[in-house]
Amino acid sequence: MYDLQELFRWIADVTVMEAFESGVLDLPDFYFTGDDYRYRFETEAKRRFVEVLRERFNAGVRYKNRELKWDTVVEQKAVELARYLVGRAGELDFSETSPNLRRTDDEELRRRILGLSQLEAKRLGIGKSTLHYLRENVARRDWFRVYGKVRRKLEVSEDERIEAEGET
Repeated sequence: MYDLQELFRWIADVTVMEAFESGVLDLPDFYFTGDDYRYRFETEAKRRFVEVLRERFNAGVRYKNRELKWDTVVEQKAVELARYLVGRAGELDFSETSPNLRRTDDEELRRRILGLSQLEAKRLGIGKSTLHYLRENVARRDWFRVYGKVRRKLEVSEDERIEAEGET
């Protein structure tokens, strides 16, 4: 009757879709055991997926006029449910906050990646192989994921970029 998992299942579902779309997971990461008719996935693929899932649960969301992380919202809902079940709360509100399903591969980011020189990428702490991977994904025009650490480096303000160019 009280199943918090269903309220937040969409977080895992969206993360699975993002993992496949971005290439974090791919079909060769899975194998069929045959004895129990289940597909399993390789240990390294699990690690990659858990990292993407962790990023999703640590993403910010506006909830009750505050900026929280999804894992905090889930925890608060569990506490609310417990208080209701032991009679400390007279009502239970499971109205969802609206999920942020904003894509991370917007046109501005695509232009930023395509306009990024190797020298500027190096200054930002972005390696050659990462820059190559980003450009390759931008050129394909498919959805792609830019991990948080790299995204923050790419989001350097225009003023900082001009200042860095003036130092050379």
